[in-house]
Amino acid sequence: MKSPISKWLSLGALTVALATPFAAVAETKSVAATAIVEHPALDSVRDGVRAALEEAGYTGDKLKWQYQTAQGNTATAGQIARKFVGDRPDVIVAIATPSAQAVVASTKSVPVVFAAVTDPVAAQLVRNWEPSGTNVTGVSDELELDRQMELVKRVLPDATRVGMVYNPGEANSVVVVERLRELLPEMGMTLVEAAAPRTVDVGSAARSLVGKVDVIYTNTDNNVVSAYESLVKVGMDTKTPLIASDTDSVKRGAIAALGIDYYQHGVQAGKVAVRILQGEAPGSIAPQKTGELSLYLNRSAAAAQGVTLSQELLDSAAEIID
Repeated sequence: MKSPISKWLSLGALTVALATPFAAVAETKSVAATAIVEHPALDSVRDGVRAALEEAGYTGDKLKWQYQTAQGNTATAGQIARKFVGDRPDVIVAIATPSAQAVVASTKSVPVVFAAVTDPVAAQLVRNWEPSGTNVTGVSDELELDRQMELVKRVLPDATRVGMVYNPGEANSVVVVERLRELLPEMGMTLVEAAAPRTVDVGSAARSLVGKVDVIYTNTDNNVVSAYESLVKVGMDTKTPLIASDTDSVKRGAIAALGIDYYQHGVQAGKVAVRILQGEAPGSIAPQKTGELSLYLNRSAAAAQGVTLSQELLDSAAEIID
């Protein structure tokens, strides 16, 4: 039987353990993270990953963390991938499709967790949505396009011509375009495309759509999101409504977006990385999706782009920006 003093010490140790915010981590782990470019959504993913690692106890001297961005350059993404693979970290977190493709092409052994990838199957990161049996797993930000186009109809009931600015070199954007070509006719609408292979092309691509479309829809294309202000200028100057799938773009001038919380998306990817750090094989973890969507509205952007938001939309919004 324990003495009163030993009981008190045991309870005290339990109290300290319960009060400690981080789990005990036995050894230092290394995580390398890379993104194709810096913009609010991808930065939020990075921050969410780091938060999940810290919550699991990988903080201070228990985590060797490095992060690099390719500044929108796929060749640089390849260089970063090869550098990270040479470093042999315990996990590489690859944020956005081009960076994920570069990392996966560079290693068959270092564990890779992708994030902010719309279609990892089309991007050839994994064969299907089952556990891959390889060194790759991750979290997709794929959105149901029928719900995205329903939002277009809710904002602009009479819209029939949907414009889309996108980078034809980004796999996730090509997938979205191909699906919209099939989906929109079923909804009584048509797609008008404008290519923007570089961020500097976004403004001119958007301007080429003026007069040809009723609305411009943007997915999570990294070129477009990086240069969203140039698209907003076209929308404001010509009263061409902008609807996005990236909720951060609403703060920057889109009228509406039905999308995910990219910080929480990063947390989800970070938890996958933690499972690998704690001994699970990446190939045994099935790729995941981030399912919960929130509606964001920008009332001042709507007014500037000639749109009146219905009370039904306003009442259903998670956040309204004035």
